[in-house]
Amino acid sequence: MNTLDDTEALQLPDVVLNTGSIRVIMIGEAPPEDPDDSFYSRAAGPAHLTTLLSLFGAAGAAAESIQDIVSMGIYVTTAVKRPKDGYAVDPALVRAHLPVLEEELRLFPRLGVVMLMGDVAKKAFNMIAKKRSKKNAVSSGLTYKVRKNEFYFESKRIFPSYVMAGGNLLIEKSKAAMVSEDIQRMLRIIGGG
Repeated sequence: MNTLDDTEALQLPDVVLNTGSIRVIMIGEAPPEDPDDSFYSRAAGPAHLTTLLSLFGAAGAAAESIQDIVSMGIYVTTAVKRPKDGYAVDPALVRAHLPVLEEELRLFPRLGVVMLMGDVAKKAFNMIAKKRSKKNAVSSGLTYKVRKNEFYFESKRIFPSYVMAGGNLLIEKSKAAMVSEDIQRMLRIIGGG
């Protein structure tokens, strides 16, 4: 099992932020196997960022770089800070990485929206919510059934959505369209769309 003790495998966002300007956090599943494909990579054409930028474009937001997204007041991270082994993320790994995600959430005093991009992010955020309030922030159920419901936790609007990176979005066009719709709704809430 790879935990936080396996520091060589950890991938933390490489970004300098004005934490007071961040109003949205988008939590994905796990970083890519190749760090050059991550959201904050300085490499040419990182896969995860390229997918995210196309989703923002489909939502009507002019974003050509991760800095454009950050400038909108949006911080992008992952629930687990190391690449996943295989298709699924072990729940024990999610639990092991929760302290880092909790600390990230505490960084932003103006945080008003949390986007949970996929089941791993939803599971991680619900673990945090359950620890603090003894109940889930987002009800269980299939994403397409719950994504349009309004959820709140500690005065923050919570959006359950689909993963925002990876090859599946290229195949499943309907999911990509739904993620773009969710981004559009989030942008309306923060006054950017």
